[in-house]
Amino acid sequence: MTLTVRPVERRDYRDLLAMLVALWPKESTRDHGRQIRSILNGKPRSILPLTMFVAERDGALVGFVEVGLRSHANGCDPVRAVGFIEGWYVASHLRKQGIGRALFAAAERWCRSHGCREMASDTWTDHRRSVKAHVALGYAVEGNFVNFRKRLR
Repeated sequence: MTLTVRPVERRDYRDLLAMLVALWPKESTRDHGRQIRSILNGKPRSILPLTMFVAERDGALVGFVEVGLRSHANGCDPVRAVGFIEGWYVASHLRKQGIGRALFAAAERWCRSHGCREMASDTWTDHRRSVKAHVALGYAVEGNFVNFRKRLR
């Protein structure tokens, strides 16, 4: 079985959309579609660079990673941009087979090519499998915190 990790392409739209919906079911399919199209068109909805890589195994998409640059991330050097894993998904029946590791490796290479010296990511504290997977990939927990947000009018 051959695994290929590569930048997302237009032909990936449908399968990628299904994976985004599986990962973030509370978001609308329409919003996920906009996100994919913005990246495919080279105009992601972000100020800093953002891209996606997909994992393809024997001709089928089996995972993706969305990675971008951020001006800062908890625990990282605040004077330079940091690579950030915005989203990460591997088909449930194929987890623990190195696909996630291959996706993270592609994301990390992309971030190094953009001058990053650090990577960051986040997950919900109750997503124990995600926490465990991040730690297995060499990421350290940078504390538990609560995020707040207020809309300005």
